[in-house]
Amino acid sequence: MSSLRRFFHHLASNGHSDWIFIVPSLILVALLGLPLLALILHSLDKDFLSYAISPSALTALRLSLVTSLISVTIAIIFGTPLAYILARWKFFGKGFVELLIDLPVALPPAVAGLALLIAFGRQGLFGAALSMFGISIPFTTTAVIMAQTFVSAPLYVRAARIGFAEVDIQMEEAAHVEGANQWQLFSEVMFPLTGRALIGGAILTWTRALGEFGATILFAGNLEGVTQTMPLAIYLGFERNLGVAIALSVMLVGVSVVLLLLTRRLEKVHQPK
Repeated sequence: MSSLRRFFHHLASNGHSDWIFIVPSLILVALLGLPLLALILHSLDKDFLSYAISPSALTALRLSLVTSLISVTIAIIFGTPLAYILARWKFFGKGFVELLIDLPVALPPAVAGLALLIAFGRQGLFGAALSMFGISIPFTTTAVIMAQTFVSAPLYVRAARIGFAEVDIQMEEAAHVEGANQWQLFSEVMFPLTGRALIGGAILTWTRALGEFGATILFAGNLEGVTQTMPLAIYLGFERNLGVAIALSVMLVGVSVVLLLLTRRLEKVHQPK
């Protein structure tokens, strides 16, 4: 029996009671799905391909992919040991560090961009010192990477922290009994057991970095070929050329769908039988 037939059989056997779950669920699904459906239908135009492969669109796509991949790499390199410490160690101020890591997820992106500008702008708290060495970060590609990392890295740290915390403490104790040092414990025990969580967190971090807008436009600006990522190109296209904005939006939706499907596939492969 197919999943659809099982669903209708369940619905028929339970009378009217199931509708108190189905109706509100359908409303939310419609609210989430109808705008995306409208966007895709509106993109079915003879000029879609020309908009999608236009120089400005390809430049924005290339910049988004490069900067987001760099941001994910930074999150993995520096976020993995931080997540391991937060999951397995006890130390003074741990709660504050966890709050600090989670805070960018709750902050409006505009606040994140303003905070980065005040910290690293030319007249910012640290910007003046950087200027003495000839370093200027705002309105550069580096600023794009910093903005993306600021808002997306906490997602990776959170996923990795949960993954490390789920490893049985007895396995850690057994490794210590066998004489494993801290690095051997991490690389040969913890890392293999948390691979799914780490990869899933990295993919979610990548999707968040690809879609970053608010912090980027405040801290990095909207300079074509330098800081204009796909979300910023969509914003500019909405004002100048709606066809370009729609084409870029559909491309970004497609990339996000592929990444999310990859995450779901990964979860199913590693699901306990």
